[in-house]
Amino acid sequence: MTEAMMEDHVQEVLDKLRPFLLRDGGDCELVDVEDGIVRLRLLGACGSCPSSTITLKAGIERALLEEVPGVVEVEQVF
Repeated sequence: MTEAMMEDHVQEVLDKLRPFLLRDGGDCELVDVEDGIVRLRLLGACGSCPSSTITLKAGIERALLEEVPGVVEVEQVF
């Protein structure tokens, strides 16, 4: 899978997760996909929430690892 295809697939998964983030006053933005590493920026309430690391790793990363072949990690970009 090319990085462009992977990026599209990542965006599709994020679009499925977005309503849950928006419900809590947050959102996320896809910054980059390179070598299987997805870089996201957490926005709104998610950007300053003490649970944002859990949201990123246990929620978003888990979903991306399950649904997008080639994803190896999710990193937060500030």
